[in-house]
Amino acid sequence: MLRVVVESAKGLPKKKVGSPDPITSVIFKGEKKKTKSIDSELNPVWNEALEFDLKGTALDSSSYIDVIVKDYETIGKDKFLGSTKISLRDLSSGQVRSLPSRNVPLLNENGQSIGATINLMVAYDPPANAMQNPNDPQAGDAMDTGGGGGEEEGDETLPDGGQSGIAGTPSSPGQPANLRRRVARAQNRHRLVNKPQDFQIRVRIIEARQLSGNNVKPVVKVNVCGQTHRTRIKRGNNPFFDEMFFYNVHMLPSDLFDKLISFRVYNSYSLRADSLMGEFKLDIGYVYDEPAHCVMRKWLLLNDPDDSSSGARGYLKVSLFVVGTGDEPPVEKRESNDDQDDIESNLLLPAGVTMRWATLSLKVFRAEDVPQMDDAFIQTMKEIFGGDENKKNLVDPFLEARFAGRKVVHSGHREECEPRVEPSAEPPSKANTGQSEVGFLPVFGPCYVNLYGSPREFTGLPDPYEDLNYGKGEGVAYRGRVLVELTTKLEGKADKVVDSIHSDDILVVQKYQRRRKYSLCAVFHSASMIQEPGEPIQFEVSIGNYGNKLDTTCKPLASTTQYSCAVFDGNHYYYLPWADTKPVVVVLSFWEDISHRLDAVNIILYISHRLQTNLEAFKTAILAKVSDDKLVEVWLKLLSQLIEDLESFPTPDLQGRSNLTSLDIQIKKLRDNALSTIRDGARRMREEAREISDTLTDLESWADKLKTLAEEPQNSIPDVIIWMLRGEKRVAYSRIPAHQILYSTYSEQACGQHCGKTQTVFLQYPMDKTKGLKVPVQIRVNMWLGLSAHEKKFNSFSEGTFSVFAEMYENQAQVFGKWGTTGLVGRHKFSDVTGKLKLKQEYFMPPRGWEWEDDWFIDPERALLTEADAGHTEFMDEVFQNETRFPGGEWKAASEPFTDVNGEKSRNPGEFECPPGWMWEDEWTVDDNRAVDDQGWEYGVTIPPDDKPRSWVPAEKVYHVHRRRRLVRPRKRAALPAGAAMERHDRGDPEGWEFSSLIGWKFHRKERSSDTFRRRRWRRKMAPEDRLGASAIFQLEGALGVDTESKEKGSKEEATKLFGANTPTVSCFFDNPYAHISFLHLSKTTEKLQATLNPTWDQTLIFSDVQIYGDPRNLAQCPPDVVLEFYDNDQVGKDEMLGRSICVPVVKLNPGMDQTPKLLWHPIIQKGHKAGEALVAAELILKDKSGETELPLVPPKRSENLYMVPQGIRPVVQLTAVEILAWGLRNMKPYQLASVSSPSLVVECGGQRVESAVIKNMKKSPNFPSSVLFIKVLLPKDEMYTPPIVLKVIDHRPFGRKPVVGQCTITSLESFRCDPYVITAEGAMSSKMALMMASPSKHVSIHMEEKRPLLEAQLAEKEKETVDWWSKFYASTGDQERCGPYLKKGYDTLKVYDCELEDVPEFKGLTDFCNTFKLQRGKNENGDEDPTVVGELKGSFKVYPLPDDPGVSPPPRQFRELPDSGPQECLVRVYVVRGIDLQPKDNNGRCDPYIKISLGRHTVDDRDHYLPNTTSPVFGRMFEMTCFLPQDKDLKISVYDYDLLSRDEKVGETVIDLENRFLSRYNSYCGLPQTYCISGINQWRDQLKPSQILENLARMKGLSKPRTEDNGTSLTFNGKEYTLAEFENNKEVTSALGPGPRTTLSACAQKTGTCP
Repeated sequence: MLRVVVESAKGLPKKKVGSPDPITSVIFKGEKKKTKSIDSELNPVWNEALEFDLKGTALDSSSYIDVIVKDYETIGKDKFLGSTKISLRDLSSGQVRSLPSRNVPLLNENGQSIGATINLMVAYDPPANAMQNPNDPQAGDAMDTGGGGGEEEGDETLPDGGQSGIAGTPSSPGQPANLRRRVARAQNRHRLVNKPQDFQIRVRIIEARQLSGNNVKPVVKVNVCGQTHRTRIKRGNNPFFDEMFFYNVHMLPSDLFDKLISFRVYNSYSLRADSLMGEFKLDIGYVYDEPAHCVMRKWLLLNDPDDSSSGARGYLKVSLFVVGTGDEPPVEKRESNDDQDDIESNLLLPAGVTMRWATLSLKVFRAEDVPQMDDAFIQTMKEIFGGDENKKNLVDPFLEARFAGRKVVHSGHREECEPRVEPSAEPPSKANTGQSEVGFLPVFGPCYVNLYGSPREFTGLPDPYEDLNYGKGEGVAYRGRVLVELTTKLEGKADKVVDSIHSDDILVVQKYQRRRKYSLCAVFHSASMIQEPGEPIQFEVSIGNYGNKLDTTCKPLASTTQYSCAVFDGNHYYYLPWADTKPVVVVLSFWEDISHRLDAVNIILYISHRLQTNLEAFKTAILAKVSDDKLVEVWLKLLSQLIEDLESFPTPDLQGRSNLTSLDIQIKKLRDNALSTIRDGARRMREEAREISDTLTDLESWADKLKTLAEEPQNSIPDVIIWMLRGEKRVAYSRIPAHQILYSTYSEQACGQHCGKTQTVFLQYPMDKTKGLKVPVQIRVNMWLGLSAHEKKFNSFSEGTFSVFAEMYENQAQVFGKWGTTGLVGRHKFSDVTGKLKLKQEYFMPPRGWEWEDDWFIDPERALLTEADAGHTEFMDEVFQNETRFPGGEWKAASEPFTDVNGEKSRNPGEFECPPGWMWEDEWTVDDNRAVDDQGWEYGVTIPPDDKPRSWVPAEKVYHVHRRRRLVRPRKRAALPAGAAMERHDRGDPEGWEFSSLIGWKFHRKERSSDTFRRRRWRRKMAPEDRLGASAIFQLEGALGVDTESKEKGSKEEATKLFGANTPTVSCFFDNPYAHISFLHLSKTTEKLQATLNPTWDQTLIFSDVQIYGDPRNLAQCPPDVVLEFYDNDQVGKDEMLGRSICVPVVKLNPGMDQTPKLLWHPIIQKGHKAGEALVAAELILKDKSGETELPLVPPKRSENLYMVPQGIRPVVQLTAVEILAWGLRNMKPYQLASVSSPSLVVECGGQRVESAVIKNMKKSPNFPSSVLFIKVLLPKDEMYTPPIVLKVIDHRPFGRKPVVGQCTITSLESFRCDPYVITAEGAMSSKMALMMASPSKHVSIHMEEKRPLLEAQLAEKEKETVDWWSKFYASTGDQERCGPYLKKGYDTLKVYDCELEDVPEFKGLTDFCNTFKLQRGKNENGDEDPTVVGELKGSFKVYPLPDDPGVSPPPRQFRELPDSGPQECLVRVYVVRGIDLQPKDNNGRCDPYIKISLGRHTVDDRDHYLPNTTSPVFGRMFEMTCFLPQDKDLKISVYDYDLLSRDEKVGETVIDLENRFLSRYNSYCGLPQTYCISGINQWRDQLKPSQILENLARMKGLSKPRTEDNGTSLTFNGKEYTLAEFENNKEVTSALGPGPRTTLSACAQKTGTCP
């Protein structure tokens, strides 16, 4: 900021007529600013400050300003008087901050003095990120002296702790910088008189950026002088707030300037103690000393107050103003480029942090595996004109680097490049950085960074997944990698932004590029939950480019499984029928050896995983409320195991490892420190902890810490990507980090958690908009990745026998009834499985190191022989009958009279035979249950070149030439005779042929008359020459050889097509299956439950006799997941998916194990969000081969095929009564544009349902006619399993429509449980009944003398001194000065609460009679979740156990005597006493408040009695209104600011629920005094006399009536005696006091706690 104060001028020349009207302009770098003009003055005095924004750049030594004085003219151009130029060299050097220029001569156009002088003052504040000009010698000198102001560091009086001013340039220690600051501050503050004054501090919270954490809901709390305001809650890591807070204070300026403004950002989502995300503090004096007493739109760097070394926790943008009396706050301007605001250059720094120059240099050495990005068209043109033919991949890469809002782009290269990019930036860093043990400067590599994005295959079409290349969503494919190194230097600056790398550095980086060979093997055990089978499916496994079958740059590898067709599982999904032959893929690749990094990651993850498992058990134990001893046992096991793990598994030593970088050493230091901290903390906790459940927070924070420690920035091995291909199209993928399956020789814990173990993987669609709502496929895969040097170790992980085959298919076609090769159009006699690749037996050569073991043999492919009815118990055979005609002619049989649905040739219905094991259920019938005419025909028009119509219509027209109808015949599987085993399917054709009606994928075993094509598979087994064991498969490299004739032709296109297509197939054969389980490729469905959001199925699904291959002991360690999917069954349209949950079964290798699975709640996830919970348990039982296993007993059946949950697993239940008080509905919003007029309430709990009576007219009486509902239900004794209570409000509309207009789920019943035999005061409402049934004549009316103000009714004249209601009020608030002699007289005082009555703990929120439940809608019209509140239900519940013996009489009902539920007319008096600290609304920091009250349709506006200029008004007003409860239950009290000209602004409002106050037993509508006065200020105000209140209380609690004795001076109640004397001690008796008995009664009522 450059500030020029134009003070005055002397001796300006006169005009011909009169004196000039001088005006001064100051010009700086083309920007011009002017003063005001002064009329007719030769010696003008302006004293005006003109400010120039430097926009972040510092002055250089050549800077100057031009000052021009002119004579101001109203019409026409101003006349020039004189000018001067002032150099700013002294300011730019940093030597001085202000430049007084006194008596500077003004010159005319020719540079001669005009005899006049001008006085100026120029001040300069360098910007925070002052960019010095490197060519400026003086600036360099100034920089070199920078030492950060070391001697000032400890000087507390500096508001920013020693940073020299607002400048970013450090002042040298030799200069009296803080003296200058103090002088400037003294000048700034000298105008303030040191006596208490009014100030307003305004804080504007604009936005936050880069807050830490996932799924956060930030809220900002600002604290100034003990007052705290908070913003609204926002979502996300970059929230926009834009909220302004005002703080009014009245104090000494010297005190105020030492106070702090504290900004704290909290995560409102977090309930734990660590919800604080970051904090920033600065003193008010700092803001006041800034220009115009404000800090405008600056970023604050948030940090962790407990951990000063933790670095930035995010940024907060604020504006701050300190406004004194008479100050005009400056106007805030929003910059146009505010959104792209560079945080670093606009940062307000916290105390004690000095800016240091840091140069980040990023060396970019090379990139590899970059995919093709351009079309080959231009390349072809070059070749035509004789250009370079063998140009490599079509891509011209360049690199872009960004840091802290700066961007450096390095120009593109057409060949391999080794550019070096050095962006220099200026991050804040602590002065001790680099030297100390704690932190280190940013550093990285040399290391490869992997790039991920859309699939690599290049097409000329637009890429639908292009967004993935910009980091929007998870990349689905590897797209190359870049070798980079980052270093940071604190001093000096880069000469060039981009420079080439020194040859020494290139030599050094060579050693980081040494590659080692890695072997990856994946055995696919199952692929299930396939939804859309379609074409045959195969899986591809790749790591980097290796294994990508569509990429021609790598050697072909056995990286894909064989194609298989999916089979229906009989219920819902399809699966791949691999049976005992599991496909195996092998991928060999070359990467750097970074085992020292990944070993450490895996060890920390191992410790973290064990801690997480124990933590879950600990949480479950807390939730299940287990005994303290059991809880201590679980907790001690957790801590002991954590301590033991941290001691036994240290991270690997880095000595002597290759590929070491400085970041490796720093990260190891960081990890070791953190792990030892956790270990020591755990030991301390084990010894010192008092309350076990309180330790959960710390344990969870340790688990989070371990997860963050396991992140490895220098991970150069790309992720393993599994793709599912349908035909040739990529459908779904999954990315598995390489470290999870990496084998390590360091220790067992250093191996990846899934290394050599079978894991369940859900594949996902690329850029899935539904976030995983549909699963493309679930696979069980066993993966092992290790250095080829260790591949022998794979033998110990592998199960089953691995076999390697070469395979080809022999194809034949049928021509004139004979099979031969003549009719093979476009096919070869011998080909691969796709039929596109020509093969011959003699061209096959085994890979190096392998040899043929057998001769070629015929081996039919079972996985492709899909029978449509496989897996079904019922099946419908279908065939379409086709007829054609000429337009207008007769219908005749078509050339293909019978086809399938796709128009392919099919059999005549008469040729269909019932397969063995099936039986027909009916004859062939025409299916007319479709869009067809009455005979089942549908009509269409054939448009060439098609030979069949594309679309069909049910009505015949003259121009239709084709019609068809569907014939169907159902069959079902015959029941097997008892004891008979399911017969194996016949082998089909004895010669191994498979048949198809058309060349394609659909093959079947038995020949049909319509078949025209057949093929059979030949295989030849290979064996390794010298290796034993499964690891031999890693030697399979390269293709098996193809037809050399086509190669000789040199056709380039053919060569790429053949490349990699003929790789050997690897299979893994398993011997006899061990375990029989279920859920892998089987699925079952529960029964459907009608209209409920809390279904209780109580059902056991039994999957019997399904085969899993492999060792049962391995299975027990990682069992397959049970996947539960929840659907909403819609009668019309498709069932809608509600969510998916995953449960891990308990594995029993011996059925006699006494371990029973425990029911636990598992989250149901929909679109990545939690959408409910499922209570599930699963067990997996190993059956003996002999079949004599003692399996557990089958649970009891509820109906024919429904098994209930077995005893021992199902929760113990008890007959429970749920009493529901359904009082009424309030504030119901319209549903589908119609108001809710006749609602009723449905309550569901534990499968029981009860409905209330219908409210006839919601407007007249919104309460239910009969209020109490009762349900008997079996509820679990264990609170953890208790089902929720669901409340639904149904509106009864014309024509029998009953839509659900609102619902609420109450998840915990704990707070409603009660003991039915203890009659509590909350349980009955007799006092209310008496109150409501009392006849109106008994109401006490309060007469106050009308001549005096209502609130100031005085006592009788006999009183010696005046005491009034205000005396009583001030006496109650403790204001001794104002209350006069009131306290001495010993009168009653009021109890003044500092919060709402609803928030006073002992009044229980005034919900003792009924609670208010918020009602919501399930979904809105668009089908999205709708969280808005659509109404309220007033009601309550009582839950208590019932005796199991029906002979025992049930306990008494809880809701017995209820008040009348009809509308009650009430008189409402509102006493508004005063307001405290209202929000200022006027420029003077005050407001002019008045009261506005609305109740139902009545509104009272007290605008005439506004109170001017105050934020703490004393209103002293009473308002009286009548209303009907419950319709007008919400009393709204608002305070408005009175404005004469503009619209009145609302200062604030509050809403009081009068119904709750009226119905509560706490008399929360009128407090009871201790004494009974019949007049005066303490006059009795309650509607009931003290005797009536006590009688009601006695009746309610079942006690005898109160008895009075001794002429009413003593009273016996509830076995206690009360006397008048004990209440009248030390009290002055006044004539206003009522009769003695009443006083005793009222005091007794107070004592028994009937009211607040």
